[in-house]
Amino acid sequence: MSVLEIRDLHVTVETEAGTTPILNGINLTMNTGETHAIMGPNGSGKSTLAYTIAGHPKYTVTSGSITFDGQDVLEMSVDERARAGLFLAMQYPVEISGVTVTNFLRTAKTALDGEAPAIRGWTKDVKAAMSNLRMDPKFAQRNVNEGFSGGEKKRHEILQLEVLKPKFAILDETDSGLDVDALKIVSEGVNRAKESTGLGVLLITHYTRILRYIRPDFVHVVVAGKIVEEGGPELADRLENEGYDRFLDPAAPIEA
Repeated sequence: MSVLEIRDLHVTVETEAGTTPILNGINLTMNTGETHAIMGPNGSGKSTLAYTIAGHPKYTVTSGSITFDGQDVLEMSVDERARAGLFLAMQYPVEISGVTVTNFLRTAKTALDGEAPAIRGWTKDVKAAMSNLRMDPKFAQRNVNEGFSGGEKKRHEILQLEVLKPKFAILDETDSGLDVDALKIVSEGVNRAKESTGLGVLLITHYTRILRYIRPDFVHVVVAGKIVEEGGPELADRLENEGYDRFLDPAAPIEA
């Protein structure tokens, strides 16, 4: 079992108004095999948490720690974090001109493992994953995300997850822009990856609809850069009915 541990994490970002605090003391412990949902209103710091774990240079950690099996994640470069087993599915996947999906995936797998995968087995695995995600085989020869629809980009993110086999997957609003059918297909891909590898999933979302397909073990509500409430799947169901108003009203009591 691997453990990802975040302790009293404070993060800032530079804006036109100057240095702005975004995360204000996040505490979270994840084990492989667990699914944690991070929920909260817009601007609460959910995506900042994802990008900070992944090592985005835009965000500055001012205090606190992130450790992965006791190793200091904050001292790792972005590629070292990936090789250690951290994976980020981005909310807005970028286009990479001149790099085909096939070359991208194989190059990434080679960088992670230190050696190129055997062609026959690798090709079989990629084709099977694409088939499960209802991706046209022609996508393998297209440039990464170039001309892809929103749903196709998200399926490609989950394709990476399935074939690269990380220990922890951070899914930043993977449900955004997906219709019902695409949401179900993407969710099934996440569930397959978890079942086959036992990875831990940190699922960041505004809404509960994806949680109907990817059932969380733990739900954490983030408001103003802090976790203000935690619980099990029942908390997500409560948020579906009540929304976030009680967390945003200064007069409303917040449960610890």
